[in-house]
Amino acid sequence: MNNNHTQKTITLAGGGLVGSLLALVLARKGYQIDVFESRPDLRKVDISAGKSINLALANRGIKPLQELGLMNDIEKMLIAMRCRLIHVDGQADNFQAYGQGAHEVIYSISRGELNGYLMTQAELTGKVNFYFEHRLTEVDLAKNQLSLNVNNKNVIHHFQQLMGTDGANSLVRKAILKQNKSHTNYQNDEQLLDHSYKELVIKANTKGQHKLDKNALHIWPRGNFMIIALPNLDGSFTVTLFLPAKGLKSNAQKDNISFSELLNNEQLNIFFDDNFSELKPFINNLEDDFFTNPIGRLATIKCAPWSFSNKALILGDAAHAVVPFHGQGMNCGFEDCDLINQLLPNANDLSSDFDWQQFFQTIEQQRKINSDAIADMAIENYIEMRSSVLQADFLLKKQCAFKIQQWFPKRFSPRYAMVMFEHRPYCEALKLGEIHKEMLNELCDNINDVEQLNRVMAEKLLDKYQL
Repeated sequence: MNNNHTQKTITLAGGGLVGSLLALVLARKGYQIDVFESRPDLRKVDISAGKSINLALANRGIKPLQELGLMNDIEKMLIAMRCRLIHVDGQADNFQAYGQGAHEVIYSISRGELNGYLMTQAELTGKVNFYFEHRLTEVDLAKNQLSLNVNNKNVIHHFQQLMGTDGANSLVRKAILKQNKSHTNYQNDEQLLDHSYKELVIKANTKGQHKLDKNALHIWPRGNFMIIALPNLDGSFTVTLFLPAKGLKSNAQKDNISFSELLNNEQLNIFFDDNFSELKPFINNLEDDFFTNPIGRLATIKCAPWSFSNKALILGDAAHAVVPFHGQGMNCGFEDCDLINQLLPNANDLSSDFDWQQFFQTIEQQRKINSDAIADMAIENYIEMRSSVLQADFLLKKQCAFKIQQWFPKRFSPRYAMVMFEHRPYCEALKLGEIHKEMLNELCDNINDVEQLNRVMAEKLLDKYQL
C-alpha cells in the first residue's frame, strides 16, 4: 500500500471517535486521509458487547461538532441528563442538580451511533478512506512505515504524516516514546486504577419506555464501589458496576468486596442483595451478563513527548487516556481535534516548507497541561461519586457554591461547572478548584446550613481568596 498521494495526505491510526472526528476535520481542510482501523465497520457489525456503549457528551465536545455543522443530526441521538439521582437502599432518592441554568446539562449518547455517524460524514467529503480490519502491528518511524495485519497477511503502508488515535494501548505512542527515551521531558506513566468495571443492562419496559427517570445520571454510591446507569434512546439503561479488582486479604469488612470474590451465581446474588437490593429487580440477565461480559480495566495515561520529528503525533486516549468519572475522555479528545482545526492551515494554503515538527510540538504544549489536569480531576471525581455524594458536608458545600455563584456569577463558578459547561482550560479549572475548596472548607467550618450564608459573608470570602 505505497502511498502515492500528494504531500497533502495524512495517515490516521485508529478510527474510533477521535480518529473519525479528526478525519472529518482534516478532510474539511482539504487533506486526503487514510484511516486504518483494526475492528470491522461498526456500522455493519455489532462490536460493542460489554464495553462502554454510551458516553457523556458535554459542552467541550459539542463545540467542535457545532462548528462542523453536525449538531442538528447529533441532537437526535442525545438524551439530556439534568442531574445526578442518588439511590441509597431504604432512603428517598436524592436529586443533585449539575448546574443552575437550563443549558447546564450533560447528554447521554451511544458510542457506536456517534462513531458511525462521524465515519459517514468523513466519507461524504470524498477525501477519507477507512480501511477496516487492518490491525496495526508495527510502527517504523525511521522508514515512515506501518505494518498491518490484513486477513493474516502482512501489509506495508508508507505514510507522510501520521496521527495516532489508536487508543490507550497505542502502538504509535509506544513507537514515539521508544524514539524519545533521551528526551528531556520524557514521561511514560500508565497508572492502572485498582478498580475495574463490568457492564450490565436495564431493558425497556413492555411499552418500550425507561423504567427509571431517563433525564438523570443514576448513581448507587456504596463507599468503596458504586453502580451508575446512563439512559439509551431505546428505553434501556447501560448499567456499570465499578468495583475493586482485588480485595485486601487483611480486611474482612463488607466494603472490601471485589471482582475477585464474585466467582459464582450465589456470591453474585448475595452481593447484589446486600448492596443493591432495590436495583437488582430492574437488571436484566444479571447472572449471564455478569459472567459473560468482560471486566474492563481503568487506567490513566500521561506521557511525553507526543510527537516525533515532523512525522508523527498522538491525540485522544493514545496521548492522555483518563478514567471515566468526569465524563470527559471523549470531550477532551474532541478538544484536541478542535485545536488541530484552529491551528493547521488548509491544504491549499500549506507551504512546501511547513514545519510539521513545530506544529506537533505546539499541539502538545497547549494540550498536555490540560489533559494532565482532567486526568487528576477524573480520579478525584470517582471518590466524589462513590462516597462524597452521601456526606452532609459535601451537600452543604455544594449548596453554598450554588448560592455564591448566583450572587457573583462573574467571580465564582463551581469546579464541576467549569469542567462540564465552560470552555476555560482544564488546568485553570483545576487551579481555581483548589482555591474554591479552601474557601468552602473555611466557610462550612463556621456554618451548618446554607440559610446561614449571606451575600456579605460570601463577598468577604471571595475578596480574601482573591476571586
